Amino acid sequence: VLLVAVALAGLRASRARTAAPLALVAGFPLLLGSVVLTRFDLYPAALVAGVLAAFVHRRDRLGFGLLGTAVVVKLYPAVLVPLAVAYVWRRRGRREALLGLSLLAAVVVLAYLPFLVLAPDGVAHSIGHQLSRPLQLESLGSALYLAAHHLVGLNVEMRSGHGSQNLHGRGTGVAAVLFSLAALAVLVWVWLRRPGTAEELVRWSAAALVAFVALGKVLSPQFLIWLVPVVPVVAGVRGLRASVLLVGALVLTQLWFPSRYWELARELDLLPSLLVLARDLVLVALLVVLVTDSRRESARSP
Repeated sequence: VLLVAVALAGLRASRARTAAPLALVAGFPLLLGSVVLTRFDLYPAALVAGVLAAFVHRRDRLGFGLLGTAVVVKLYPAVLVPLAVAYVWRRRGRREALLGLSLLAAVVVLAYLPFLVLAPDGVAHSIGHQLSRPLQLESLGSALYLAAHHLVGLNVEMRSGHGSQNLHGRGTGVAAVLFSLAALAVLVWVWLRRPGTAEELVRWSAAALVAFVALGKVLSPQFLIWLVPVVPVVAGVRGLRASVLLVGALVLTQLWFPSRYWELARELDLLPSLLVLARDLVLVALLVVLVTDSRRESARSP
């Protein structure tokens, strides 16, 4: 909460704009449920909040250092690196952007170097293990397959592997690849927005994180924690709509996880299947809100 407040202060947000995001960040564990207590994702999410706070206060080198630390803790903040580089490049020039990128790379290399020296095969196996994961049960692709299973009797089954429960059936392997490519394509498009202001950096950072979560082949409940410190900070009507959709996604997740999870995993039960599909579609709607411009959108908050 404190780091989000610091970021909002750097954006010169009014009291009215500040109150709602802080309330959401403080209260989101009640919306998402017990998964918050059983995962360590609060740590990288807090680091990402610190990254944004540093950049909006123009402490660019600190921002790059924190971003490198966040990538070391959990790889997902890497989707913010191109945006951070573009933001600093446009504001302070190529030299400062490349210097910051070098600092980030140094943090990552220093953290991984002992493991690369002592167990290079282990590091390679870990990375390959993550990249080769199949279509996870709660992802958007899986939710669409489950909908087809209930509507037209499409034959699918759950198989455990790679540390998760995954959906297997005709074409699920291809679907996993296609959704990964779709996520990458959207991320590249977001990166090319090249934010030049702090407000733009927040908006496109939120969009990058939501695209990575919503369109990937893996979507675990704790991934929603990654969105909480960033999405509510987005300005204007867009930010309000995005926050409402985020609340919806959090609540929908708690409605089936963990209480109905094994009904979904073992029996592919209809109710949790519908709840997962609804949650995933809400995340897609959240992405659309973040990346599209509305003529009716009001001026940004002061």
